[in-house]
Amino acid sequence: MSVIVQNKILTASEGACAVLPHIISLGEGRSWRDSIAIIHREVENHLLKSGGLLFRGGDLLGEAEFQEFAKTFGFPLLDYEFGSTPRTDLGEGVYTTTEYPAHQVIPLHNEQAYTLNWPMKIWFHCIEPAHTEGETPIADSRKVYQRIPVRIRERFAEKKLMYVRNYGNGLDLPWEKVFSTEDPKQVEAFCRQNQIDFEWKGDGELRTRQICQSVAQHPITQEWVWFNQAHLFHVSNLDAHIRETLLSIVEEEDLPRNVYYGDGTPIEDSVLDEIRGVLDSCMVKFPWQKGDVLMLDNMLVAHARSRFSGPRKVVVAMAEPNK
Repeated sequence: MSVIVQNKILTASEGACAVLPHIISLGEGRSWRDSIAIIHREVENHLLKSGGLLFRGGDLLGEAEFQEFAKTFGFPLLDYEFGSTPRTDLGEGVYTTTEYPAHQVIPLHNEQAYTLNWPMKIWFHCIEPAHTEGETPIADSRKVYQRIPVRIRERFAEKKLMYVRNYGNGLDLPWEKVFSTEDPKQVEAFCRQNQIDFEWKGDGELRTRQICQSVAQHPITQEWVWFNQAHLFHVSNLDAHIRETLLSIVEEEDLPRNVYYGDGTPIEDSVLDEIRGVLDSCMVKFPWQKGDVLMLDNMLVAHARSRFSGPRKVVVAMAEPNK
């Protein structure tokens, strides 16, 4: 097995982390099962350094093979609990990636950083590359943290963040889908257990609020990372005409999702624009190849999705809860 640290297929913005991901060539047609001991050794040696590994070549292809591969790392695969985007459950811990229209870009984010509970490991598997684009861009969250202006970083760290979600009403996922139950009592129990404030509105729909971290310290490396989804949840992430239309239909407190500083005060649009600029400057892209598996430490590396054309199929699995 050969290990390639850098490869010309990678494209990075100015100053981004060009050694991400660490590429591991499995060898054309070689059985990944026969190489699993070497694969695990490479993960042990490199995942915490680079934050992301790309396994390329070999015979791994399809949902069942991918599920088996992810399980070899010793953690039960996680359900997508308290999700924020539409996905299809493919069974036993494997899901489609976010099912947003192909023309939409999904910004960089760490999986479930809008909660107090998140997976430490996440895998992506390309079963069918898009005809054009369709990459899963990534970024080193340590570099993002370092490049966020100190005044912003300190304010976010001190105040934390309050995520507000309103479910259903044809504007966002229904609460039954998010909480995987039709029983309000089970929803309330989940919320209490996870420090989520909730209220049932007059129309029977649900609103939740949760105060979460904006930065975090990796439990093993002790490195600080930028770890939130403020730029994604904030109403400024919407196109101007969509934002205007939504606010003509509902009050701000009833928007499908929004985020504030932890004390409930508004986050300035200009601050979020600066944050988005830093994220863009740290972004690394590579074209998917059929059979690729990307393994990320979810705290060390953020991921995104480019727009695409064609039948792109990329699936995902998550493991190792942070608590």
